[in-house]
Amino acid sequence: MNADQGTAQPRSWISARWVLGVCLVFPVVVSAQAPAGAGSGSTSAPDSPQPKSQGATNPAMDTTTRFIGYVTNRSIAFPDIATSEGPLTPGEKFRLFVNQSISPPYIIAVGISAAYDQARDTPKADGQGWDAYGTRFGANMARASSNSFFTSFLLASVLHQDPRFFPQSHPSLWGSVKYSALRVLVTRTDSGRSTFNSSGIVGTAAAEALANAYLPVSEQTAGKNAERVGTDLAWKFAANMFKNYWPTLFRGMGLNRLKVIPDPGSPDNPSPHPTN
Repeated sequence: MNADQGTAQPRSWISARWVLGVCLVFPVVVSAQAPAGAGSGSTSAPDSPQPKSQGATNPAMDTTTRFIGYVTNRSIAFPDIATSEGPLTPGEKFRLFVNQSISPPYIIAVGISAAYDQARDTPKADGQGWDAYGTRFGANMARASSNSFFTSFLLASVLHQDPRFFPQSHPSLWGSVKYSALRVLVTRTDSGRSTFNSSGIVGTAAAEALANAYLPVSEQTAGKNAERVGTDLAWKFAANMFKNYWPTLFRGMGLNRLKVIPDPGSPDNPSPHPTN
């Protein structure tokens, strides 16, 4: 390893940690300056229960309400699986971003991705060895966290889109493939209607553009940026497949009795009939 490579690794690792810090600290400052309930159209506290409107049901024409249920307990593994039908406040979207950034599947995926890059020796400037793996892991962790920051918090709040995943109550294999792919491109608005997933697509592109601040020069081309965005969207599709089956899997194994995992279709939370 030459001197340039030796200095490039610490700099990229420091830059990656700086990006993580900004993603975590900036929203705290913003939310601290906003009054309680700001942006929600209500003067009640953000965590106070909201009464359900009588007879205010969405028409069955909307694809996200025809067949989608929501789980009764927050998933530690996939915190973006919906646990309520109502919209999230900006503060709740920020908490979702934080929970995503530290959830086990995200960290495992980052570790696998770093190992794959290590095996391909990509980027070459990072070299080989445990120090190189740490550099790749840190850069990938920063990319994943900034992706969640843009898609689940910042743009989701600005564009009033719901970053959560609403699993099918009775998924089939082919239906789950179609639904998981669709949810990469289509999401819900805070009012419950279907819309183009601009927060997810634009947010992913923004996160990869930000990554140019700490990735090696060889990774800063338009082609490399497009490749990373495509890879990120493929990971989202794969994650959607897991999330769509996650509640049903645990219910089938009887693990919903532990009260710490999702439990779709409970008597207190009947799910609408699914359509594929």
